Amino acid sequence: MNLFAPILMAGGQDGGGGMVQLGFFGLIFLIMYLLLIRPQRKKQKEHEQLLNSLSKGDKVVTSSGMFGVIFAIDDKRNIVVLKTGEIKLEFLKSSIAARVEN
Repeated sequence: MNLFAPILMAGGQDGGGGMVQLGFFGLIFLIMYLLLIRPQRKKQKEHEQLLNSLSKGDKVVTSSGMFGVIFAIDDKRNIVVLKTGEIKLEFLKSSIAARVEN
């Protein structure tokens, strides 16, 4: 009896293993896309729409937690001037986290 016969027979039966692995990696990528990438892109689009719709007089909160009213917007420099009480502060427009309802 040949000792290598089972090994040789098993090696010849591996016909679609590569396609199964490729399908498995494709399934993992699809799951990652649906659970991570797609929701992040949606959130980013919503934030961009918020930044584009800001106007003078809107009450907002920054990503650092500071509340203020928009005093001026400079689109060229991408800066928003917030008025908090009697103080006016400049912030990057992208640091605005949300609009606050009055």
